[in-house]
Amino acid sequence: MVQRNSMPITESAKKAIRQSLKRRKRNLIYKNKTKSLIKEVKKLVSQNKIKEAKNLLPQVYKTLDKAAKVGVIKKNTAARKKSRLTKLINRGSKT
Repeated sequence: MVQRNSMPITESAKKAIRQSLKRRKRNLIYKNKTKSLIKEVKKLVSQNKIKEAKNLLPQVYKTLDKAAKVGVIKKNTAARKKSRLTKLINRGSKT
């Protein structure tokens, strides 16, 4: 929950807080799912399990694109993360 110093007075302020809490919860779901998948891919690459990492890549792409679509992250951020993950996997497969 978010700490507040004062309570909302007007109905619209109360509604705005309800909306922001609901949006925050939804956004955190996207962020946490994206972060956990990226960590999983990086862990697989560090263990030289390149094939498993490549199999997980479409799922990572899907979550990144969805997060960008709904506005949790920006489009270029999603593209940058996808690019760096692909580069990481390709670098790992060459060694």
